[in-house]
Parts: sequence; structure tokens; C-alpha cells
Amino acid sequence: MTTLHADLIGTGPRLALVHGFTQTRRCWGQVADDLARDHELVVVDAPGHGRSAGVVLDLAEGGAAMADTAGGATYLGYSMGGRFVLHTALERPHAVSGLVLVGATAGLESAHERTARVDDDEARARHIEEVGIDAFLDEWLALPLFAGLSPAAACREERRENTTAGLASSLRLAGTGAQVPTWDRLPELEMPVLVVAGALDTKFCALGERMAASVGANATFATIEGAGHTAQLEQPDRFLAVLRPWLAERGL
Repeated sequence: MTTLHADLIGTGPRLALVHGFTQTRRCWGQVADDLARDHELVVVDAPGHGRSAGVVLDLAEGGAAMADTAGGATYLGYSMGGRFVLHTALERPHAVSGLVLVGATAGLESAHERTARVDDDEARARHIEEVGIDAFLDEWLALPLFAGLSPAAACREERRENTTAGLASSLRLAGTGAQVPTWDRLPELEMPVLVVAGALDTKFCALGERMAASVGANATFATIEGAGHTAQLEQPDRFLAVLRPWLAERGL
């Protein structure tokens, strides 16, 4: 049994929140503040991040560690966090009363694409080790993928809690290239599933729509207008306007 660092906030039905690459448990902003009004939040530091920087786990191991850490809950994961909680739901379904995936994927299906992505992730991991956290965060947050983030929503100072070794390990073990594709397993998910993508993030809109369709009738796909990849931080009010009714209708 492996547990991760997590903070508990609020009271009520339990929600486990798992952040994206280079973020930490403290990078949920307005969304965490709002949800903590009537939910107990378990905000987790994913393997290789924050106070879990020294925890070295791949996606399957990390997904199990999420269940060991948060127990029975509705699991919400963004990007890398979505990959982790998808594995939690597939391998520990008894712990997952509901599943929310934001800007996530079930993996690259082409072996050629996976190999190329592994090479890219390895090159990026080595780059982090060479230039250090501050320089890498400058480069990372300057990517077009994050152009919709305000300086406050980018939570740069919170990201500085990470370590070069932790982020490099995360890329090597939990990057998209390392993800075993699970498209054929999505119909196994029997809990309510909400798949979300920013409307401006066309790549993940297509992936999200396909994921929801693959899960089946218990899945819902929603887009967040005016948002790109980090929909929950770019448009928190619109994100909550989708998430909260979905939770309420299902008693989560």
C-alpha cells in the first residue's frame, strides 16, 4: 500500500482532486474554494510532484496509490491527473463513486506514436534536469497550450514546490508515451463519468467526445466555452456550472 501527500479541505461528500503535470495540490484555485463549501476535498500531490516528489510510480501504480490515499470518493483529474484517476477507476472501481476527466486521454493507440512520445518525454526530462525548475517553468507556461491562463491561475509559485528529479521521473513513468492505451477498457467503467474539455482545445474535445462515447450511457461529455486545455482554471465559473449540477443530479 502506497499513499501520497494530500490535504483535506471542507466537509461533505468526498471529492479527490488530482492535478496536471508541474502543478501541485495547491493549484485548483477558485474551483477548490467553491467545492469545499459543501464537499470534503482530498487534494492530492501526484507522484513526482509537491510533497509527493520522492514517490516514484507509473500510471497504474499511481492510480492504486490514489485509492489508497483518498479511499471512496468521486475522483476528478486534470490532464496527467486524468490519466492517473482513469487507472484508479479501472483497477479500483469499488473506490470510485464518480469519475471526472478534464483534458484527458485514454492513450496513444499507435505504437509508433507512443515510441515518438516516449522519446520526446525523455528529452524533456533530461532538459528539466539540465536547466532546473525555474527555467523549465518559464518555458512550460509559455507554451501555447497554456495561453489562456492568467498569471494568478498559472500558480507559478505553487509549481516551484516541485523538484527536477520528481518532474523528470513523472515524465518518464506517467507521461502520455508511457500510458498503455485503455480505449478498449472504457466500457468497463460503470460509475457515472463526466468528460470535460475546453471548447478551444480542439484536440481534447475530439478525444473527450470519443472517450464518453466509448464509456457508454453512463458518461456525459461537456465543453467549457472560452477555455483551452486548463478549463477549470481558465473559466472556473463555467466549469463549476457544468460540474456542480452533474454532481448534484447523481448525489455525489
